[in-house]
Amino acid sequence: MLSLKLPRVFSINQVPKVFHEDSIISGYRQPCSSATDCVLSVFQLTNETLNIWTHFLPTWYFLWKLLTVVFMQDVWHDAFTWPLVVFLASCCMYPLASSCAHTFSTMSTRARHICFFFDYGALSFYSLGSAIAYSAYVTPDRWIGSTFNRYYVPIAVFNTVLCTSLACYSRLGSPFLHYNHDVTKRLPECERPKLSKALRVVAFAYPYLFDNIPVFYRIFFCVGEGCTDNETNLLHYRHMALAFLTGFLFATHLPERLAPGCFDYIGHSHQLFHVCGILGTHYQVESIVMDMAQRRQWLLAHGPPVTFASSFGAGLLCVVLSLGIICAFSLPLFWAPAAPRKQKRSRRPRAAPKASSD
Repeated sequence: MLSLKLPRVFSINQVPKVFHEDSIISGYRQPCSSATDCVLSVFQLTNETLNIWTHFLPTWYFLWKLLTVVFMQDVWHDAFTWPLVVFLASCCMYPLASSCAHTFSTMSTRARHICFFFDYGALSFYSLGSAIAYSAYVTPDRWIGSTFNRYYVPIAVFNTVLCTSLACYSRLGSPFLHYNHDVTKRLPECERPKLSKALRVVAFAYPYLFDNIPVFYRIFFCVGEGCTDNETNLLHYRHMALAFLTGFLFATHLPERLAPGCFDYIGHSHQLFHVCGILGTHYQVESIVMDMAQRRQWLLAHGPPVTFASSFGAGLLCVVLSLGIICAFSLPLFWAPAAPRKQKRSRRPRAAPKASSD
């Protein structure tokens, strides 16, 4: 039976510090799992199981949305749809990268870092996809053609470099300091978990706040003609509420911080963070599609034309730059000695320190 072959789970005192999660006491997988063990663990209850499924299943929903646009609209000849295609592609990429990172992160310490480097790169691509779609469809009438509107996407591309680098730095520190040393000995998330967590929060929060400047202005500050006040604004409100709840859960580690060990398998903050993030993305997709449909004629008449550079070109540049950053941070890990496949467990359990979650 499959259940007889499923890998065993461990407590926090039985796994290396780099694998610890704040206030999660049990349900850890073998830190040197094989790829097969990682896949099998998806079908047993561990502290990562729902993290995997809450992002893997929505990937297929967003892929369906993307394919619907590609096959139902004249994407090949209608440049106005290109920003939506880039945005939906980013909506598929970030949950898929996250689910893969959570699935294979226990293969080794090296694999864990590299998996989440790709996760951070995918989140940066999603941020840029949001900016590209907002620039094309959501920016209020008053700002169309403004200086901010012209430089909005280029700044968003720069933000992908900055924030991917900052998120990777929060795990590894500077990659250039590790080429001649064992990078696994002094990791920022183990030595300075609070600083590591703060850097990661900034790396995720800053691009969101920048991307949503047109939305914030449109629904909170803009008054009078040119504010694009329509029924889509309700969807923007829902997306923003869920986005801020997502950030709150990621930063506070509630509810498990209030009762360590009680939410190890179901209900801890990272699972809720995933669910709220996906729901927020759903409302974001709906709001962008509605704005695109309702404002199409006005934007085609008054807005700047959508070009390859402002849509697919920006997206491809983001992917190339993010891959370069991931390579730069990953290479020092291959200079470090690999962890042994089997580790002896200490007879005397160690105290359970706090560590930032991914």
